[in-house]
Amino acid sequence: MSARWIAALICAALLADQITKAAALTWLSVGEFAPVLPGFNLTLGFNEGSSFGMFSGAMAGRPFMMVALTGVLTLAFAIMAFRARPYLERAGFALIVGGALGNIVDRIRQGAVTDFLDLYWRNWHWPTFNGADIAITLGALFILAAFVPLRRRKESALDQS
Repeated sequence: MSARWIAALICAALLADQITKAAALTWLSVGEFAPVLPGFNLTLGFNEGSSFGMFSGAMAGRPFMMVALTGVLTLAFAIMAFRARPYLERAGFALIVGGALGNIVDRIRQGAVTDFLDLYWRNWHWPTFNGADIAITLGALFILAAFVPLRRRKESALDQS
C-alpha cells in the first residue's frame, strides 16, 4: 500500500464520518429516537469525553485538551501508518487516523463529538457512537489481524526446529 493509498484511506474515513455527522445534525434532534431496524436507532448526542463517553466528566468543558491529547496520538498513528510493512497494519493505522481526525474536527468545531448510532438489546444500550468510532474499531481489528498470520508462521517455524 503506497503513501497515496494511505492518505486516500485517511481522507475517505474522515469524509465519510463528517458527511454522516452532518446528516445526523440536520435530520435528528437531541434525545430523539429514530428507529432503523430492531436493535438499531439513530439518536443524536454529544460526547465531551473519550471513546464511548469515558472521562466525559473530567473532560467536560475542555475540548482543546482532548484535541491536544488526541492530536498527539493521531500523529503517532499516522507515522506508524507510513512506516508499517504489512498491508492490513497500514490500512488499520490509516483508518484509526481518519477516524481520530473526524472526532478532532468535531471537538474544534463544536466542543464535543457528534454521536448518533444507537445499538440496543431490550433495555440495554451500547454507548452511542459514530462513523469515526467504526473506522477506529475496524482499524484496530485490521492491526490485530495483521499479526495473526505472522504469529502462526513463527509458531510453525519453532515447531519445525
